[in-house]
Amino acid sequence: MMSIKMRKSSVAFSKLKYDPGKNEHRAFLGIIALLFTASVVVTTVWCRAMSAMEEMPMPGGWGMSMMWMPMSGQSWFEATASFLAMWDVMMLAMMIPCLVPMLLRYRQAVQKTSARCLGWLTALAGFGYFLVWTIIGLVVFPLGVGLNAILMQHRELSLIVPVAVGIVVSAIGLLQFTNWKFHQLACCRELPFSGQTVPDNARTAWKHGLHLGIQCSRCSAGLMFILLVIGMMNLFAMAIITVAITFERLAPAGKWVTGTIGAIGIGAGVFLIIQAIGIF
Repeated sequence: MMSIKMRKSSVAFSKLKYDPGKNEHRAFLGIIALLFTASVVVTTVWCRAMSAMEEMPMPGGWGMSMMWMPMSGQSWFEATASFLAMWDVMMLAMMIPCLVPMLLRYRQAVQKTSARCLGWLTALAGFGYFLVWTIIGLVVFPLGVGLNAILMQHRELSLIVPVAVGIVVSAIGLLQFTNWKFHQLACCRELPFSGQTVPDNARTAWKHGLHLGIQCSRCSAGLMFILLVIGMMNLFAMAIITVAITFERLAPAGKWVTGTIGAIGIGAGVFLIIQAIGIF
């Protein structure tokens, strides 16, 4: 009788001591925390290094960031690779907070089918997500370089840049109140795989990551564009945009948060316009 009780207690103790599901969950969160911390540190270092470089003064009282000006002797490939490295690390820092809940839902859905290779499937979905942002970076860089080259050649156009920035910020604030924005936000906030099981294969994980990336980029497009026109290497602006994207995606009252962000955007845009035309 005593031996049976001891066996039962040892089995119970072993179950408490080792739970593969909990251990995998902790490992996942630990890796995510390390990635987020490393990306924040590297982004901060890069931003401070860029801010230490003098901007080129332009007519209109603004400065052109050296980020959009390839260094002397640097090939187009090298300049693009350098920008993408900076862009991808920045995306990690900005998007991980809203990506983690979506990956957790995916993991839960896969576990209903099988826990086999769960870590690799999660990583594959994450790679698919950030591939979308990498492709966006590939589009943003030549557009930014081209626009700044035009402003360098036609410096009279740079006079209207401060006013144009204010108009863009106000317009994106207004965009926050549109049905299009609410639809994109609803698509991002809906629970994928709710009550479903998901095949534990690479194709499904990859497609899910790509889908998340495309949907997230649509929902965040306006706020990310504000960051680009204000200054991508502005740490304060980056932190504000990250908080805004995360809150409107995860806060219970999503529409209220989105509207508040829109109102702040409109006000900030009006302030920038007034400041640009010299009323202040």
